[in-house]
Amino acid sequence: MEMRLPEPGDALTGVEMFTGLEPEVRQRVIAAAVPRTYRKGQLLFVENDPGESLIVLRRGAVAVFRTAPTGERAILTVMRPPDVLGEVSLLDASTRSTSAEAIEDTAALALSRGAFMELVHSNPRILDAVMRSLGGLIRRLTEQNADHVFLDLPGRVAKTLVRLAGESQAPMITIELNQSQLAEMAGGSRQSVNQAIGSFASRGWLRTEGRRIVVTDVASLRRRAGMSER
Repeated sequence: MEMRLPEPGDALTGVEMFTGLEPEVRQRVIAAAVPRTYRKGQLLFVENDPGESLIVLRRGAVAVFRTAPTGERAILTVMRPPDVLGEVSLLDASTRSTSAEAIEDTAALALSRGAFMELVHSNPRILDAVMRSLGGLIRRLTEQNADHVFLDLPGRVAKTLVRLAGESQAPMITIELNQSQLAEMAGGSRQSVNQAIGSFASRGWLRTEGRRIVVTDVASLRRRAGMSER
């Protein structure tokens, strides 16, 4: 999958929350942040952990999920650079409401709550970006709830694949997500999701390569998901 990577020389390039800050302020943020790396499959944090830091993704991909009392997982979204994680728990000083797992080898910057709140107080414009981030989260959750009401499982699988494909215009888009993870995102059993994937493959919309999915016809997936054409 095509990834958005920060430009060399500034670890905050492309991070909307910090857009508009003066260069010296950005450098202070970078200096206060702690570099972290996570292996594929490693947890960044789990539900009910203290919300101690804002995490800025620089490389890789992270699945954000909730876990039911039965142990079943529901992946809410997959995040890539230059996305940020953890702003909600930083603002309300509460514990983490979700868990996060690296689904690729991942590099990030962690900014402590103290440093983050100091930055917010001294640069009120950051609050606008934080509110936009929270608004996007609410819209995403509302749309996911609507999808479970109005879309059948193949439609939800198609929509999940379109979202994961992102804005890439490449003729073939490789998605590094296995079918178990895809089932968690689409809210169905692995067997049912496998059947949907097989149906899409037979129509030439995608193909599977081991634990990867290669999308070859995003437009058809968009139509199956009931999404408007670009």
